[in-house]
Amino acid sequence: MGIGACVDGVGGAMSKSGVLQAPLRQLLVRAARVMEAVIDEGQNLNRVLAQQPEFGRAAVQDMSYRCLREYGSLCALRDTLIDRPLRDRQIAFLLLVALQQLRLRPRQAHVTVNEATEAAAKLHLWARGLTNAILRTALRRYASEGIWTDNPTQDTKGPVTGAQALVAQWNYPFWWIEAIRHAYPEQWQSILIAGNQHPPFVLRVNTRKIAVTDYLLQLTQAGIDAHSNGDEAVKLAHPIGVQQLPGFAEGLVSVQDAGAQRAAHYLDVLPGQRVLDACCAPGGKTAHLLELFDIQLTAVDRDPVRLARVEENLSRLQLHAQCVAADVGQTATWWDGKYFDRILADVPCSASGVVRRHPDIKWLRREEDISGFVRQQAELLAALWGCLAAGGKLLYVTCSIFPEENQLQIDSFLKRHDNAHQLHLNERYRVPNKLAGQLLPCEEHDGFFYALLEKT
Repeated sequence: MGIGACVDGVGGAMSKSGVLQAPLRQLLVRAARVMEAVIDEGQNLNRVLAQQPEFGRAAVQDMSYRCLREYGSLCALRDTLIDRPLRDRQIAFLLLVALQQLRLRPRQAHVTVNEATEAAAKLHLWARGLTNAILRTALRRYASEGIWTDNPTQDTKGPVTGAQALVAQWNYPFWWIEAIRHAYPEQWQSILIAGNQHPPFVLRVNTRKIAVTDYLLQLTQAGIDAHSNGDEAVKLAHPIGVQQLPGFAEGLVSVQDAGAQRAAHYLDVLPGQRVLDACCAPGGKTAHLLELFDIQLTAVDRDPVRLARVEENLSRLQLHAQCVAADVGQTATWWDGKYFDRILADVPCSASGVVRRHPDIKWLRREEDISGFVRQQAELLAALWGCLAAGGKLLYVTCSIFPEENQLQIDSFLKRHDNAHQLHLNERYRVPNKLAGQLLPCEEHDGFFYALLEKT
Protein backbone atom coordinates (compact mmCIF):
# COMPACT_ATOMS: atom_id res chain seq x y z
CA MET A 1 0.00 0.00 0.00
CA GLY A 2 1.47 3.35 -1.03
CA ILE A 3 1.01 6.75 0.52
CA GLY A 4 -2.67 7.55 0.61
CA ALA A 5 -4.64 10.60 -0.34
CA CYS A 6 -3.72 12.80 2.58
CA VAL A 7 -0.87 13.89 4.80
CA ASP A 8 -1.47 14.91 8.38
CA GLY A 9 -0.47 18.29 9.72
CA VAL A 10 2.67 17.10 11.49
CA GLY A 11 4.11 15.38 8.46
CA GLY A 12 3.06 11.79 9.02
CA ALA A 13 1.92 10.01 5.89
CA MET A 14 -1.53 8.48 6.14
CA SER A 15 -2.59 5.31 4.38
CA LYS A 16 -5.94 5.05 2.62
CA SER A 17 -7.26 3.23 5.68
CA GLY A 18 -6.26 6.17 7.86
CA VAL A 19 -3.40 4.33 9.61
CA LEU A 20 -0.41 6.53 10.40
CA GLN A 21 2.69 5.62 8.43
CA ALA A 22 6.25 6.80 9.06
CA PRO A 23 6.79 10.61 9.17
CA LEU A 24 6.90 12.05 5.65
CA ARG A 25 10.35 13.58 6.09
CA GLN A 26 11.70 10.15 6.99
CA LEU A 27 10.01 8.56 3.98
CA LEU A 28 11.47 11.19 1.66
CA VAL A 29 15.00 10.51 2.92
CA ARG A 30 14.55 6.76 2.65
CA ALA A 31 13.17 7.00 -0.90
CA ALA A 32 16.05 9.29 -1.88
CA ARG A 33 18.49 6.73 -0.54
CA VAL A 34 16.80 4.00 -2.60
CA MET A 35 17.13 6.16 -5.70
CA GLU A 36 20.81 6.77 -4.98
CA ALA A 37 21.43 3.03 -4.51
CA VAL A 38 19.78 2.22 -7.84
CA ILE A 39 20.99 5.08 -10.05
CA ASP A 40 24.47 5.76 -8.65
CA GLU A 41 25.39 2.35 -7.26
CA GLY A 42 23.61 0.16 -9.81
CA GLN A 43 21.78 -1.91 -7.20
CA ASN A 44 18.65 -3.92 -7.94
CA LEU A 45 15.52 -2.07 -6.80
CA ASN A 46 13.80 -5.09 -5.25
CA ARG A 47 16.87 -5.99 -3.22
CA VAL A 48 17.25 -2.43 -1.95
CA LEU A 49 13.59 -2.26 -0.97
CA ALA A 50 13.83 -5.63 0.79
CA GLN A 51 16.44 -4.11 3.10
CA GLN A 52 14.06 -1.33 4.14
CA PRO A 53 12.43 -1.43 7.59
CA GLU A 54 8.92 -2.83 7.28
CA PHE A 55 7.46 0.29 8.89
CA GLY A 56 6.90 2.62 5.93
CA ARG A 57 8.35 0.22 3.35
CA ALA A 58 5.23 0.28 1.17
CA ALA A 59 5.26 4.08 1.02
CA VAL A 60 8.98 4.14 0.17
CA GLN A 61 8.36 1.58 -2.57
CA ASP A 62 5.56 3.69 -4.02
CA MET A 63 7.75 6.81 -4.05
CA SER A 64 10.69 4.94 -5.58
CA TYR A 65 8.65 3.31 -8.33
CA ARG A 66 7.07 6.62 -9.30
CA CYS A 67 10.42 8.44 -9.32
CA LEU A 68 12.05 5.79 -11.49
CA ARG A 69 9.16 5.85 -13.95
CA GLU A 70 9.49 9.65 -14.21
CA TYR A 71 13.24 9.92 -13.66
CA GLY A 72 14.05 11.67 -16.95
CA SER A 73 11.42 14.39 -16.59
CA LEU A 74 12.10 14.87 -12.87
CA CYS A 75 15.82 15.39 -13.52
CA ALA A 76 15.03 17.92 -16.24
CA LEU A 77 12.59 19.69 -13.94
CA ARG A 78 15.05 19.83 -11.07
CA ASP A 79 17.86 21.07 -13.28
CA THR A 80 15.78 24.00 -14.56
CA LEU A 81 15.36 25.15 -10.95
CA ILE A 82 19.03 25.37 -9.98
CA ASP A 83 21.87 27.57 -11.19
CA ARG A 84 24.60 24.90 -11.09
CA PRO A 85 24.73 21.10 -10.77
CA LEU A 86 24.34 19.77 -7.23
CA ARG A 87 27.46 17.99 -6.03
CA ASP A 88 25.72 16.40 -3.06
CA ARG A 89 23.89 13.38 -4.47
CA GLN A 90 21.76 12.84 -1.37
CA ILE A 91 20.22 16.28 -1.73
CA ALA A 92 19.92 15.86 -5.50
CA PHE A 93 17.85 12.70 -5.07
CA LEU A 94 15.85 14.15 -2.18
CA LEU A 95 14.78 16.97 -4.49
CA LEU A 96 13.67 14.46 -7.12
CA VAL A 97 11.48 12.61 -4.61
CA ALA A 98 10.05 15.86 -3.26
CA LEU A 99 9.28 17.17 -6.76
CA GLN A 100 7.53 13.94 -7.63
CA GLN A 101 5.39 14.24 -4.51
CA LEU A 102 4.56 17.86 -5.37
CA ARG A 103 3.52 16.75 -8.86
CA LEU A 104 1.44 13.89 -7.44
CA ARG A 105 -0.24 15.78 -4.58
CA PRO A 106 -0.35 19.50 -5.30
CA ARG A 107 -2.98 20.08 -2.59
CA GLN A 108 -0.49 19.01 0.09
CA ALA A 109 2.32 21.01 -1.52
CA HIS A 110 3.18 23.19 1.47
CA VAL A 111 3.38 20.21 3.82
CA THR A 112 5.65 18.43 1.33
CA VAL A 113 7.90 21.50 1.04
CA ASN A 114 8.17 21.80 4.82
CA GLU A 115 8.90 18.10 5.32
CA ALA A 116 11.44 17.99 2.50
CA THR A 117 13.17 21.07 3.91
CA GLU A 118 13.45 19.44 7.35
CA ALA A 119 14.62 16.20 5.74
CA ALA A 120 17.38 18.11 3.92
CA ALA A 121 18.42 19.74 7.19
CA LYS A 122 18.76 16.29 8.77
CA LEU A 123 21.17 15.33 6.01
CA HIS A 124 23.09 18.65 5.87
CA LEU A 125 22.17 21.76 7.80
CA TRP A 126 23.32 23.96 4.90
CA ALA A 127 20.79 22.29 2.60
CA ARG A 128 17.74 23.56 4.49
CA GLY A 129 17.57 26.97 2.80
CA LEU A 130 18.56 25.64 -0.62
CA THR A 131 15.88 22.93 -0.61
CA ASN A 132 13.20 25.33 0.62
CA ALA A 133 14.09 27.88 -2.07
CA ILE A 134 14.14 25.33 -4.90
CA LEU A 135 10.82 23.74 -3.99
CA ARG A 136 9.06 27.06 -3.45
CA THR A 137 10.35 28.23 -6.83
CA ALA A 138 8.89 25.05 -8.29
CA LEU A 139 5.52 25.85 -6.74
CA ARG A 140 5.52 29.35 -8.19
CA ARG A 141 6.52 28.23 -11.67
CA TYR A 142 4.72 24.98 -12.14
CA ALA A 143 1.79 24.82 -9.71
CA SER A 144 0.10 28.18 -10.24
CA GLU A 145 -2.94 26.41 -11.73
CA GLY A 146 -2.79 23.38 -9.48
CA ILE A 147 -1.25 21.13 -12.16
CA TRP A 148 2.27 20.16 -13.23
CA THR A 149 3.57 20.32 -16.77
CA ASP A 150 4.43 17.00 -18.39
CA ASN A 151 7.09 18.69 -20.50
CA PRO A 152 9.64 20.49 -18.30
CA THR A 153 11.83 21.07 -21.35
CA GLN A 154 9.61 24.03 -22.22
CA ASP A 155 10.78 25.98 -19.18
CA THR A 156 12.40 29.27 -20.18
CA LYS A 157 15.30 28.95 -17.75
CA GLY A 158 17.97 26.70 -19.20
CA PRO A 159 15.81 24.47 -21.44
CA VAL A 160 17.22 21.07 -22.35
CA THR A 161 17.52 20.12 -25.98
CA GLY A 162 18.26 17.22 -28.31
CA ALA A 163 18.88 13.88 -26.60
CA GLN A 164 18.20 15.37 -23.16
CA ALA A 165 14.81 16.59 -24.32
CA LEU A 166 13.85 13.11 -25.53
CA VAL A 167 14.96 11.57 -22.23
CA ALA A 168 12.89 14.15 -20.33
CA GLN A 169 9.86 13.60 -22.54
CA TRP A 170 9.83 9.79 -22.65
CA ASN A 171 11.62 8.87 -19.39
CA TYR A 172 14.03 6.38 -20.95
CA PRO A 173 17.76 6.56 -21.71
CA PHE A 174 18.42 8.05 -25.14
CA TRP A 175 19.92 4.82 -26.55
CA TRP A 176 16.79 2.91 -25.49
CA ILE A 177 14.48 5.40 -27.21
CA GLU A 178 16.51 5.19 -30.41
CA ALA A 179 16.56 1.39 -30.34
CA ILE A 180 12.77 1.19 -30.00
CA ARG A 181 12.24 3.85 -32.70
CA HIS A 182 14.43 1.87 -35.09
CA ALA A 183 12.84 -1.50 -34.31
CA TYR A 184 9.21 -0.31 -34.28
CA PRO A 185 8.92 2.84 -36.42
CA GLU A 186 5.10 2.81 -36.27
CA GLN A 187 4.61 1.67 -32.66
CA TRP A 188 7.56 3.10 -30.76
CA GLN A 189 5.59 5.82 -28.99
CA SER A 190 2.88 3.49 -27.71
CA ILE A 191 5.57 1.02 -26.56
CA LEU A 192 7.39 3.69 -24.54
CA ILE A 193 4.14 4.99 -23.06
CA ALA A 194 3.04 1.48 -22.05
CA GLY A 195 6.35 0.88 -20.29
CA ASN A 196 5.71 3.82 -17.97
CA GLN A 197 2.20 2.76 -16.93
CA HIS A 198 1.13 0.66 -13.98
CA PRO A 199 1.11 -3.00 -15.05
CA PRO A 200 -2.09 -5.06 -15.25
CA PHE A 201 -2.84 -7.32 -12.29
CA VAL A 202 -3.55 -10.75 -13.79
CA LEU A 203 -4.24 -14.09 -12.16
CA ARG A 204 -3.84 -17.64 -13.45
CA VAL A 205 -6.65 -19.94 -12.37
CA ASN A 206 -5.58 -23.47 -11.44
CA THR A 207 -8.04 -25.40 -13.58
CA ARG A 208 -7.08 -28.64 -11.84
CA LYS A 209 -8.99 -27.29 -8.87
CA ILE A 210 -11.62 -24.87 -10.22
CA ALA A 211 -13.06 -23.64 -13.51
CA VAL A 212 -12.36 -20.07 -14.58
CA THR A 213 -16.08 -19.20 -14.57
CA ASP A 214 -16.48 -20.54 -11.03
CA TYR A 215 -13.49 -18.56 -9.80
CA LEU A 216 -14.82 -15.38 -11.42
CA LEU A 217 -18.02 -15.96 -9.44
CA GLN A 218 -16.00 -16.22 -6.22
CA LEU A 219 -14.31 -12.92 -7.04
CA THR A 220 -17.68 -11.29 -7.66
CA GLN A 221 -19.01 -12.59 -4.36
CA ALA A 222 -15.93 -11.15 -2.64
CA GLY A 223 -16.61 -7.75 -4.22
CA ILE A 224 -13.55 -7.94 -6.50
CA ASP A 225 -14.00 -6.54 -10.01
CA ALA A 226 -12.43 -8.85 -12.62
CA HIS A 227 -12.92 -10.30 -16.09
CA SER A 228 -11.60 -13.22 -18.13
CA ASN A 229 -8.43 -12.45 -20.08
CA GLY A 230 -8.21 -15.61 -22.18
CA ASP A 231 -7.72 -19.29 -21.25
CA GLU A 232 -6.78 -19.45 -17.55
CA ALA A 233 -6.12 -15.70 -17.19
CA VAL A 234 -8.27 -13.35 -15.11
CA LYS A 235 -7.55 -9.62 -14.99
CA LEU A 236 -8.45 -7.61 -11.89
CA ALA A 237 -9.58 -4.01 -12.20
CA HIS A 238 -7.32 -3.06 -9.26
CA PRO A 239 -4.34 -4.81 -7.64
CA ILE A 240 -4.87 -6.32 -4.20
CA GLY A 241 -2.81 -8.36 -1.76
CA VAL A 242 -2.69 -12.06 -2.58
CA GLN A 243 -4.10 -12.95 0.84
CA GLN A 244 -7.29 -11.13 -0.15
CA LEU A 245 -7.74 -13.46 -3.13
CA PRO A 246 -10.31 -16.23 -2.54
CA GLY A 247 -8.59 -19.60 -2.31
CA PHE A 248 -5.05 -18.32 -2.80
CA ALA A 249 -3.64 -20.30 0.12
CA GLU A 250 -5.47 -23.39 -1.11
CA GLY A 251 -3.86 -23.12 -4.56
CA LEU A 252 -6.87 -22.05 -6.58
CA VAL A 253 -5.02 -19.17 -8.20
CA SER A 254 -1.60 -17.60 -8.77
CA VAL A 255 -0.39 -14.20 -9.97
CA GLN A 256 1.04 -14.34 -13.50
CA ASP A 257 0.95 -11.94 -16.44
CA ALA A 258 -1.34 -12.96 -19.30
CA GLY A 259 1.53 -12.78 -21.79
CA ALA A 260 3.61 -15.16 -19.68
CA GLN A 261 0.71 -17.61 -19.53
CA ARG A 262 0.98 -18.24 -23.26
CA ALA A 263 4.18 -20.26 -22.79
CA ALA A 264 2.43 -23.37 -21.49
CA HIS A 265 0.12 -23.42 -24.51
CA TYR A 266 2.76 -22.56 -27.11
CA LEU A 267 5.04 -25.43 -26.02
CA ASP A 268 2.59 -27.95 -27.52
CA VAL A 269 2.95 -30.50 -24.72
CA LEU A 270 1.44 -33.99 -24.79
CA PRO A 271 0.57 -36.05 -21.67
CA GLY A 272 3.36 -38.23 -20.32
CA GLN A 273 6.19 -36.36 -22.03
CA ARG A 274 9.54 -35.54 -20.44
CA VAL A 275 9.68 -31.74 -20.17
CA LEU A 276 12.50 -29.45 -19.11
CA ASP A 277 11.87 -25.95 -17.75
CA ALA A 278 15.24 -24.24 -18.04
CA CYS A 279 15.92 -21.11 -15.95
CA CYS A 280 12.62 -21.83 -14.22
CA ALA A 281 12.49 -19.35 -11.31
CA PRO A 282 10.24 -17.95 -9.98
CA GLY A 283 8.20 -20.88 -11.30
CA GLY A 284 5.05 -19.43 -12.83
CA LYS A 285 5.50 -21.25 -16.14
CA THR A 286 6.58 -24.42 -14.31
CA ALA A 287 3.37 -24.51 -12.29
CA HIS A 288 1.20 -23.63 -15.28
CA LEU A 289 2.55 -26.59 -17.28
CA LEU A 290 1.82 -28.94 -14.38
CA GLU A 291 -1.67 -27.51 -13.93
CA LEU A 292 -2.47 -28.25 -17.58
CA PHE A 293 -0.63 -31.50 -18.31
CA ASP A 294 0.31 -34.79 -16.64
CA ILE A 295 4.02 -34.76 -17.48
CA GLN A 296 7.45 -35.58 -16.06
CA LEU A 297 8.88 -32.12 -15.47
CA THR A 298 12.42 -31.15 -14.50
CA ALA A 299 12.87 -27.53 -13.36
CA VAL A 300 16.40 -26.13 -13.33
CA ASP A 301 17.67 -22.81 -11.99
CA ARG A 302 21.14 -21.73 -10.96
CA ASP A 303 19.95 -19.68 -7.95
CA PRO A 304 19.11 -21.93 -4.95
CA VAL A 305 17.18 -19.14 -3.24
CA ARG A 306 14.97 -18.53 -6.27
CA LEU A 307 14.59 -22.29 -6.76
CA ALA A 308 13.28 -22.54 -3.18
CA ARG A 309 10.52 -20.10 -4.21
CA VAL A 310 9.61 -22.43 -7.06
CA GLU A 311 9.30 -25.32 -4.63
CA GLU A 312 7.18 -23.21 -2.26
CA ASN A 313 4.81 -22.30 -5.10
CA LEU A 314 4.53 -25.91 -6.21
CA SER A 315 3.81 -26.97 -2.63
CA ARG A 316 0.99 -24.42 -2.31
CA LEU A 317 -0.48 -25.64 -5.60
CA GLN A 318 0.01 -29.32 -4.63
CA LEU A 319 2.13 -29.98 -7.72
CA HIS A 320 5.42 -31.81 -8.14
CA ALA A 321 8.51 -31.35 -10.28
CA GLN A 322 12.11 -32.45 -9.99
CA CYS A 323 13.83 -29.21 -9.00
CA VAL A 324 17.56 -28.96 -9.66
CA ALA A 325 19.91 -26.15 -8.61
CA ALA A 326 22.44 -25.91 -11.45
CA ASP A 327 23.68 -23.81 -14.33
CA VAL A 328 21.44 -25.21 -17.06
CA GLY A 329 24.01 -24.36 -19.71
CA GLN A 330 26.55 -26.70 -18.06
CA THR A 331 24.63 -29.83 -18.96
CA ALA A 332 27.34 -32.21 -17.68
CA THR A 333 26.61 -31.09 -14.11
CA TRP A 334 22.89 -31.97 -14.02
CA TRP A 335 21.66 -33.84 -17.14
CA ASP A 336 21.36 -37.65 -16.98
CA GLY A 337 21.59 -38.07 -20.75
CA LYS A 338 17.90 -38.91 -21.25
CA TYR A 339 16.50 -36.67 -23.97
CA PHE A 340 13.57 -34.34 -23.33
CA ASP A 341 10.48 -34.26 -25.54
CA ARG A 342 9.87 -30.60 -24.81
CA ILE A 343 12.12 -27.83 -23.51
CA LEU A 344 10.98 -24.44 -22.24
CA ALA A 345 13.99 -22.14 -22.65
CA ASP A 346 13.06 -18.98 -20.74
CA VAL A 347 16.49 -17.43 -21.18
CA PRO A 348 18.13 -14.46 -19.40
CA CYS A 349 17.49 -11.21 -21.26
CA SER A 350 17.34 -7.43 -20.96
CA ALA A 351 13.79 -7.64 -19.49
CA SER A 352 12.91 -4.65 -21.66
CA GLY A 353 9.33 -5.91 -21.99
CA VAL A 354 8.60 -5.75 -18.26
CA VAL A 355 10.04 -2.35 -17.29
CA ARG A 356 6.72 -1.14 -15.89
CA ARG A 357 7.05 -3.87 -13.26
CA HIS A 358 10.76 -3.18 -12.77
CA PRO A 359 11.33 0.52 -13.56
CA ASP A 360 14.96 0.35 -12.42
CA ILE A 361 15.81 -1.84 -15.41
CA LYS A 362 15.75 0.93 -18.00
CA TRP A 363 18.21 3.03 -15.98
CA LEU A 364 20.47 0.13 -14.98
CA ARG A 365 20.82 -1.37 -18.47
CA ARG A 366 23.53 -0.13 -20.81
CA GLU A 367 23.47 -0.39 -24.57
CA GLU A 368 26.46 -2.71 -24.55
CA ASP A 369 24.60 -5.10 -22.19
CA ILE A 370 22.41 -6.29 -25.06
CA SER A 371 25.28 -7.94 -26.92
CA GLY A 372 26.22 -9.74 -23.71
CA PHE A 373 22.71 -11.14 -23.35
CA VAL A 374 22.74 -12.19 -27.00
CA ARG A 375 25.94 -14.21 -26.49
CA GLN A 376 24.57 -15.85 -23.35
CA GLN A 377 21.30 -16.74 -25.08
CA ALA A 378 23.13 -18.30 -28.03
CA GLU A 379 25.24 -20.44 -25.69
CA LEU A 380 22.19 -21.64 -23.75
CA LEU A 381 20.27 -22.44 -26.93
CA ALA A 382 23.14 -24.54 -28.26
CA ALA A 383 23.52 -26.41 -24.96
CA LEU A 384 19.80 -27.12 -24.56
CA TRP A 385 19.44 -28.20 -28.18
CA GLY A 386 21.71 -31.12 -27.38
CA CYS A 387 19.25 -32.26 -24.67
CA LEU A 388 16.25 -32.33 -27.01
CA ALA A 389 15.02 -35.56 -28.57
CA ALA A 390 14.69 -35.90 -32.32
CA GLY A 391 11.21 -34.70 -33.23
CA GLY A 392 11.09 -32.76 -29.98
CA LYS A 393 10.20 -29.09 -29.61
CA LEU A 394 11.89 -26.20 -27.83
CA LEU A 395 10.10 -22.97 -26.96
CA TYR A 396 12.47 -20.01 -26.83
CA VAL A 397 11.15 -17.27 -24.53
CA THR A 398 12.32 -13.81 -23.48
CA CYS A 399 10.62 -10.89 -21.77
CA SER A 400 12.42 -8.56 -24.17
CA ILE A 401 11.26 -6.34 -27.01
CA PHE A 402 14.72 -5.87 -28.58
CA PRO A 403 14.91 -7.82 -31.90
CA GLU A 404 18.56 -8.79 -31.31
CA GLU A 405 17.47 -11.01 -28.42
CA ASN A 406 14.43 -12.36 -30.21
CA GLN A 407 13.78 -13.15 -33.88
CA LEU A 408 17.29 -12.12 -34.93
CA GLN A 409 18.65 -14.53 -32.32
CA ILE A 410 16.46 -17.32 -33.70
CA ASP A 411 17.42 -16.54 -37.31
CA SER A 412 21.09 -16.82 -36.35
CA PHE A 413 20.47 -20.14 -34.56
CA LEU A 414 18.65 -21.59 -37.57
CA LYS A 415 21.59 -20.74 -39.83
CA ARG A 416 23.94 -22.68 -37.54
CA HIS A 417 21.69 -25.74 -37.05
CA ASP A 418 20.35 -27.47 -40.14
CA ASN A 419 18.27 -29.83 -37.95
CA ALA A 420 16.20 -26.94 -36.54
CA HIS A 421 12.95 -25.63 -37.97
CA GLN A 422 10.81 -22.78 -36.68
CA LEU A 423 7.13 -23.66 -36.36
CA HIS A 424 4.01 -21.54 -36.41
CA LEU A 425 2.72 -20.75 -32.95
CA ASN A 426 -0.59 -22.04 -31.63
CA GLU A 427 -3.36 -20.57 -33.78
CA ARG A 428 -5.68 -20.17 -30.79
CA TYR A 429 -3.96 -16.81 -30.27
CA ARG A 430 -4.49 -15.81 -33.90
CA VAL A 431 -0.78 -15.72 -34.64
CA PRO A 432 -0.61 -15.36 -38.44
CA ASN A 433 3.05 -16.27 -38.88
CA LYS A 434 6.20 -17.13 -36.99
CA LEU A 435 7.34 -13.52 -36.77
CA ALA A 436 4.25 -12.63 -34.72
CA GLY A 437 5.79 -14.27 -31.66
CA GLN A 438 6.66 -10.77 -30.43
CA LEU A 439 4.14 -9.50 -27.87
CA LEU A 440 4.40 -5.79 -27.22
CA PRO A 441 3.41 -4.35 -23.82
CA CYS A 442 -0.19 -3.16 -23.67
CA GLU A 443 -3.10 -2.88 -21.25
CA GLU A 444 -3.63 -6.65 -21.24
CA HIS A 445 -0.09 -8.04 -20.95
CA ASP A 446 3.64 -7.31 -20.76
CA GLY A 447 6.17 -7.65 -23.58
CA PHE A 448 7.35 -11.17 -24.46
CA PHE A 449 8.86 -13.05 -27.36
CA TYR A 450 8.13 -16.67 -28.32
CA ALA A 451 9.66 -18.93 -30.95
CA LEU A 452 8.84 -22.64 -31.26
CA LEU A 453 11.62 -24.78 -32.75
CA GLU A 454 11.37 -28.41 -33.85
CA LYS A 455 14.34 -30.77 -34.01
CA THR A 456 14.01 -32.45 -37.39
